[in-house]
Amino acid sequence: MAKLTFEQLLDAGCHFGHLKRKWNPNMAPYIFMEQNGIHIIDLYKTMAKLDEAGAALKQIAKSGKKILFVGTKKQAKEIVADAARRASMPYVVERWPGGMLTNFTTIRKAVKKMINIDRMLKDPSFTSISKRERLQITRERAKLEKNLGSIADLTKLPSALFVVDITKEHIAVAEAQILGIPTFAIVDTNSDPKKVDFPIPGNDDAGKSISIIIQEIVDCINEGLTERKMSKEVDEVEEEEVIDERKEIAIDDEDEVSEKPKRKHSSPGKSGKGGNRKINIEVKD
Repeated sequence: MAKLTFEQLLDAGCHFGHLKRKWNPNMAPYIFMEQNGIHIIDLYKTMAKLDEAGAALKQIAKSGKKILFVGTKKQAKEIVADAARRASMPYVVERWPGGMLTNFTTIRKAVKKMINIDRMLKDPSFTSISKRERLQITRERAKLEKNLGSIADLTKLPSALFVVDITKEHIAVAEAQILGIPTFAIVDTNSDPKKVDFPIPGNDDAGKSISIIIQEIVDCINEGLTERKMSKEVDEVEEEEVIDERKEIAIDDEDEVSEKPKRKHSSPGKSGKGGNRKINIEVKD
């Protein structure tokens, strides 16, 4: 697992927190000092928490489960989307659809509707409907794609959430808490780290800071996915070896049966010991 150094985090500006007057007291354990009215985050704590979160997410990915990335703020959108795609994970970078987790069934219906529209668009009969109806359907498809396209492959609830800025994404965090879904997040000095299971203290406003942390997380997830793939390949090889071994045993058994001498049967009228037996028939007058 590639680990970020103190210098890399420092260069990315991960240590810059918010103004002192905006701080959340629960972030006190992660604050190193105050400088010019701004809280400075302890990057050694950031490194420790990043390692902890990365290890946990790696195991989740290794088990084949989905991790949902959430980051709808302007400076995080593109970074989060690119990172999630690199890890082949679902993501939300537009407005969080209320009830996305707690009312997941309804969200899935909307996704299925989008899929059905796609089928309709490919159908030759689509051109036979009026231009106005076609325009309405196309616009509806575009709206669904914008809000739900990035979670189309999410067929069941995610096993974890990775969030950028839990203050902005408080609805997503709250829904995950209700359902007991583990939450991972970059937490700045103005947020409450107790609201997530794996807080990573860091600057969640600067693009460079968000990028360096989330890329490290994605690397951990990809390591888990790679290990899962390798484990599957090993299992397949072992299974093939077992099948081949069973085939060899079956062939050996057949050869052994064919090599056994056939048992000779006695002819009728002959005894097992003394050859022919004389049969005397006495005819009475």
